[in-house]
Amino acid sequence: SGGGAGSPAAALGAMTLRFVLMVNKQGQTRLAQYYERLPMDERCALEAEVIRKCLARTETQCSFFEYRGYKVVYRRYASLFFIVGVEGDDENELSILEFIHALVETLDRYFENVCELDIMFNLEKAHFILDEMVMNGCIIETNKNNILSPVMLLDKTGSL
Repeated sequence: SGGGAGSPAAALGAMTLRFVLMVNKQGQTRLAQYYERLPMDERCALEAEVIRKCLARTETQCSFFEYRGYKVVYRRYASLFFIVGVEGDDENELSILEFIHALVETLDRYFENVCELDIMFNLEKAHFILDEMVMNGCIIETNKNNILSPVMLLDKTGSL
């Protein structure tokens, strides 16, 4: 179950996420969620540089690097890069990779093998799922059933 003391969400709860990006292999942003106030020009510059760095890295390089005070952790699943920026040196890169994996598994369960088009044509649902997992930059839930139950309920009522 979700937010109990021994759950992954509790272990990850102290994380301070600053942004979550979903980007295709061509470098086009398909979803961007920020958990801090950044002017649009800074967001665009940050995204462009972070995406450029992720796309330029080889598969033999590790999945994290530092950029402008952020620790950037990313993972590629099929044609999408999932990129998370955290602030602080004490953040655990492996736990961020675990969060990314939980996000992908949750999207996979909802969309039945998620792909770029699912994100593009159901952006509000993708944001809603992410919002069920992260609040104000803190990971609050990683249990797929707990995350998807309100989404399924909204689907049933036709509200989403």
